[in-house]
Amino acid sequence: MTIAEFSITPIGKGVSVGKYVARCVDIVDRSGLGYRLNPMGTVVEGPFDEVLSLIARCHKAVAKDCERVSTIIKIDDRKGVDRQLDAKVAAVEKRLGRKLRT
Repeated sequence: MTIAEFSITPIGKGVSVGKYVARCVDIVDRSGLGYRLNPMGTVVEGPFDEVLSLIARCHKAVAKDCERVSTIIKIDDRKGVDRQLDAKVAAVEKRLGRKLRT
């Protein structure tokens, strides 16, 4: 199972890029893969090829009306585990002995 955090930034479209973020989040939400939106990007979980395909679809959706797009991807690919979106946070909370404000 793969977890990937990604951020897609259109270059030259001004300081407010919310409409591009919404465009990508809609694609992610409709994908059926587990995900978490955060203020600096999106974390998605699923089979490696599906995750990369999803990120590529998001990149292309932004690029369709932008001259330049920057995409940053961080991947954690671990065999034999799934549901890591919640498990990773729970493991830290267990070590701390308390719930976090996530």
